[in-house]
Amino acid sequence: MTTELLIAFIAFAFVTSVTPGPNNTMLLASGANFGLRRSLPHMLGISLGLMLLVLAVGLGLGQLFEQVPLLYSLLRYVGAAYLLYLAWKIANAGAPDSTVGAHGKPFSFLQAAAFQWVNPKAWIMAIGAITTYTPQDDFVVNVLCIAALFALVNCPTMSVWTMAGSLLRNWLGNPRILRGFNITMALLLVVSLYPILTDVKGVL
Repeated sequence: MTTELLIAFIAFAFVTSVTPGPNNTMLLASGANFGLRRSLPHMLGISLGLMLLVLAVGLGLGQLFEQVPLLYSLLRYVGAAYLLYLAWKIANAGAPDSTVGAHGKPFSFLQAAAFQWVNPKAWIMAIGAITTYTPQDDFVVNVLCIAALFALVNCPTMSVWTMAGSLLRNWLGNPRILRGFNITMALLLVVSLYPILTDVKGVL
């Protein structure tokens, strides 16, 4: 991989990781409702899940979806349904350290990693990384490098959203303000589905 291509890929990984999407919307809400420390497994799970997804796409899963488009369409709709469920959970989250919130739990490491497999934006990121930035020479080695780099760029970039949510915790101590915040985050999560799902066909 040339230096120019490497720099271009890092820029791609940064932009796709830091821009709004299902993961970042949920991390913002998680930081606000549970704080930075309790949200760390969520962040690390996203990075690992995305890395494994990039590896899978690079090592042949992407070609399988090209040959059987129905499988990819099914995955998209399952992901959309799960995102709607998560939006509902966020909208009904309790206040930080409240009796209602005490029963809530942030995403675990494994839940966050598994979520990437039904996250439409994660698929677009993985497919874009492999098809655009992975040289054919020494392809397997380059896939491993791309996957590892994506995880390295992704985790600290997403932490900005979690820290932003965590900084809002004091302001969100008012139950009415928190309720409005959570409903707004839930609506943003639902809205994020539209451009992702409509653009997927152009990526494949």
